Amino acid sequence: MSHSEVVETRRVASSRAESPGVQVIAEAGVNHNGCLDTAMALVDAARECGADAVKFQWFKAEQLVTADAAQASYQRKACPEDGSQYAMLKRLELGLDDFRRLAQYSRDSGIEFLASPFDEDSVEWLAALDVGCFKVASGELTNLPLLSRIGAQGKPVLLSTGMSFLGEIEAALATLSAAGAGDVTVLHCVSEYPAPVDQINLAAMDTLAQAFGCPVGYSDHSDGIDIALAAVARGAVVIEKHLTLDTTMAGPDHAASLDPQAFLAMVTAIRRIEQALGDGRKRPAPCEQPQRELVRRSVVAGRDIDAGEVLAQGDLLLKRPGSGLPAAALPQLIGRVARRRIGRDALLDWADLT
Repeated sequence: MSHSEVVETRRVASSRAESPGVQVIAEAGVNHNGCLDTAMALVDAARECGADAVKFQWFKAEQLVTADAAQASYQRKACPEDGSQYAMLKRLELGLDDFRRLAQYSRDSGIEFLASPFDEDSVEWLAALDVGCFKVASGELTNLPLLSRIGAQGKPVLLSTGMSFLGEIEAALATLSAAGAGDVTVLHCVSEYPAPVDQINLAAMDTLAQAFGCPVGYSDHSDGIDIALAAVARGAVVIEKHLTLDTTMAGPDHAASLDPQAFLAMVTAIRRIEQALGDGRKRPAPCEQPQRELVRRSVVAGRDIDAGEVLAQGDLLLKRPGSGLPAAALPQLIGRVARRRIGRDALLDWADLT
């Protein structure tokens, strides 16, 4: 595709009536390793995998962490040479011009550009780029001044809730609402890379929906794609999953990310699950209509019945096909009189009886 050709993109976290399907966000995060070309390649990969949006992280290391803040265990394992969060994040920074180019490149490619802001300047820059919604990272859920600035933009918000108690989520939602935020989608999340399966607690999605009455999604840090698919089956309206060009690349998040082949498999499976979930109305599916006549049972003559005979219980059987009088009609037939001769195994009809 020529990137001078602008194509339509689908907005994430817009009206659910307008976008009723599951919104899939490819979390590029810092998997660009501080390289704009790699970031653009991640945009391409996200689009080719069928993601609705590609998301990055917009931060300035000096405003995010102290110079000697310790790395998380997964960061220390992946990036021991950095020695601190600051050194690692400084190496992974992209600048304002980089994000401007990424936003335009994404839009030209037909995929929505998103970024999680980690400071108030980043919020304003994202607003200037006219992002469709704001994503709040789990670590910023208790950063109420940042949430106020995000809410003041009046855009929809995706709120990740890793490491959170319900009271903290309630305070975050109240802050966003008071500041004027648009619709908020709450994302269940477990902030570990990879998240241990026995601690993921997908049932908490139900708790979030009941507690706050808002749409619920899932930001997935588990290995593989099965937990994300289970979240979709449980009702997630947004799925966020890390995407990398290569899981063996150096960096804090690559090992817990999906490569393009696996990400495509996830998106394909999500779309199949969406089709399978249906509208919830229980009724015969169109494909079942022929089977209704073939495998349901009808009332048939259990023996040759002569005209004028009174039907008894033992004269009638229930057999396939179901194109005659339904099995439920059997009690109404006992005691009726045959108008004509009815051969053994013949389907009964009301016209045959008086």
